[in-house]
Amino acid sequence: MKDRQIDQALVERAQKGDDRAFELLVAKYQRRLARLLARLVQDEHEVNDVIQETLIKAYRALPGFRGDSAFYTWLYRIGINTAKNFLALNKKRVLISADVINDEGDTLDLAEQMADNHTPEAEMMNQEILHTVENAIARLPEDLRTTITLRE
Repeated sequence: MKDRQIDQALVERAQKGDDRAFELLVAKYQRRLARLLARLVQDEHEVNDVIQETLIKAYRALPGFRGDSAFYTWLYRIGINTAKNFLALNKKRVLISADVINDEGDTLDLAEQMADNHTPEAEMMNQEILHTVENAIARLPEDLRTTITLRE
């Protein structure tokens, strides 16, 4: 069984509520993720915070993981986005020193990844916003709902 197939099987188990399967994925990729994020976030304690936040976001977004890419590639993008947000909130400069090779053997440019806003996390947030707006519109009186629907 290939590495990607093993990851996919663990993801499917985790999506069904098997927390041990997610723990195995974390154990497999945590050090690799730490090395990646340490290139972006220079302080060791801050790196640990970003890793923990990345893993929490990945766990919460796991039901939406479709397997279009390798699990690590998906996790990597969540990590990059989390680091980018952390650095922006703390107004720290990003020092990007090298490219990274993902599970498929593609070279991923860290600078490009830091600028990319089309991440699983961003997509999930957009879906949550859309859902909230749709629910708010549904609660409006019919005349207002019609007006907004026609306008937008």
